[in-house]
Amino acid sequence: MSKEINNVKIKSKVVEEQELAHTFYKEALALLVKSGAKFLVGGGFALDMYTGIKRATKDLDVFCKAGECPRILKTFAESGYDTQMTDARWLGKAKKGENLVDLIFNNPGSMCPVDDRWFEHAVEGELYGVKLKFMPAEELIWCKLYVQNRERYDGSDINHILLRYGDKLNWNRLWVYTEQHWQLLLAQFLSFQFVYPSERDIIPRWLMDELLLRAREQYEVETPVEKICRGPFIDQTQYAVDITEWDYKVVTIRTI
Repeated sequence: MSKEINNVKIKSKVVEEQELAHTFYKEALALLVKSGAKFLVGGGFALDMYTGIKRATKDLDVFCKAGECPRILKTFAESGYDTQMTDARWLGKAKKGENLVDLIFNNPGSMCPVDDRWFEHAVEGELYGVKLKFMPAEELIWCKLYVQNRERYDGSDINHILLRYGDKLNWNRLWVYTEQHWQLLLAQFLSFQFVYPSERDIIPRWLMDELLLRAREQYEVETPVEKICRGPFIDQTQYAVDITEWDYKVVTIRTI
């Protein structure tokens, strides 16, 4: 009997937390609209939009241009939220209780800056009664390619987007974004083909051929003279030893 009572208490607590989160989301979205800034919803809600996968979450990922982040933070601060510019390179936060809004305008490696193209190709939708726009699937994949650390790996999210939304993707746009780090895209496509061998043809043949050609051609030139480690682009902690002790250099490749 005590086990059943505990299960009931746990379920009640989960329901209560979900209700509080839903109230938070509604209020946060209303404040975003009030700020007058352009914003896009990403994270778990965008993943749901493109795949149908629903996740319980206490945070709301919002993407905006860097210049508009302070305006949004000011609006939240005036409404009693705890706000901070967590990292001037890519992230601000607005928190209320256990729930928070992540205001994202780049990625930790500063390679995925939010610009007008994101808004031009955004998908219109509705969340908690608020009409808004979700970040495009192409940008969602682009950002997730760089999340490959011990604490979080977004490769499965990308595979699900390819599976469920691949027939609607603008593959040329995705290629423009990812060409500078084409190895990451090739690795992701090979992962997709391993997971879904029967869905191989979702990935355009022309794009796979180009990636495989580049993989072969790289062996026809000498290896780089400088000892380079691009590991920090995908994991900001696990590759620290390469830079601090093993004399590898980190290079910053210009964004497009």
